[in-house]
Amino acid sequence: MWNNVDGRINAALNRIRKAFRAVLTRVNSGGQIQTVQARALAGEQLQDNELFQHYGFTSNQLPGTMAVILPLGGATSHGIVIATEHGSYRLKGLKSGEVALYTDEGTKIVLKRGRIIDVECDTYRVTCKNYEVNADTQADFNTPMVNASEQVTAQAKITGNGGMAIKGGAGATFEGNIGQTGGNYTTDGDVHAGNISLNGHHHIDSMSGNTSDAKA
Repeated sequence: MWNNVDGRINAALNRIRKAFRAVLTRVNSGGQIQTVQARALAGEQLQDNELFQHYGFTSNQLPGTMAVILPLGGATSHGIVIATEHGSYRLKGLKSGEVALYTDEGTKIVLKRGRIIDVECDTYRVTCKNYEVNADTQADFNTPMVNASEQVTAQAKITGNGGMAIKGGAGATFEGNIGQTGGNYTTDGDVHAGNISLNGHHHIDSMSGNTSDAKA
């Protein structure tokens, strides 16, 4: 009798599909939940299986991505994708505890040991209302050029080791004293001190007449 019971239980369990592997062939990312087409390792074709991911994270898998499919209620037609992996592009050599986001193009964000975040890409774009950086020691930009589309304000001293070039707009305006050492001040225009012009001012000569205009 027990053999018959065991046989019936085993027969019932064999009709329930266990989790299995498949290879994704297509992903539809347009709906509220992504659906996939896949080819199971047994050769069967799967259609419109749901792809579940964690809240706050989403990705559109490449064709050829390996997947683990869990048949709900043991039915293949109700299978859902619970994990994916693509060994050709997965970042290798991470240290224990490190975390990474990556794409097949080589873009990556790696949370490394030592509280270091490494980002590698061609264009790093941030769109926001306010962008705030709080760096206790300093902020370094290792680049040949930094551009700002509008105003730049520094609350403390500006130091330049390679010179300064200003053009356009209303020119440059300074408040406070200007000190210059180790060089000359050159201009092809005029210099004014108060109401006195360097090029247009006159002195009174010994005959109580005006001197001629300043000459180079």
